[in-house]
Amino acid sequence: MTLHKLWQRLVQTARLSCGVPDYDVYVAHLRAHHPERKIPTYAEFFRDRQTARYKGTGGRCC
Repeated sequence: MTLHKLWQRLVQTARLSCGVPDYDVYVAHLRAHHPERKIPTYAEFFRDRQTARYKGTGGRCC
């Protein structure tokens, strides 16, 4: 595993441990499973995930 790949994994792990899913994984999921949906900006995605985490309004779509 390269140093860059290791760094990406560590960042992803830190974000997930704080409750912030990976934006790139989310976009890939939308493109594969929900092509009719608009791809949110990172700011929209982040705001939505924060709302879902702290207000209890979100969840998994699939």
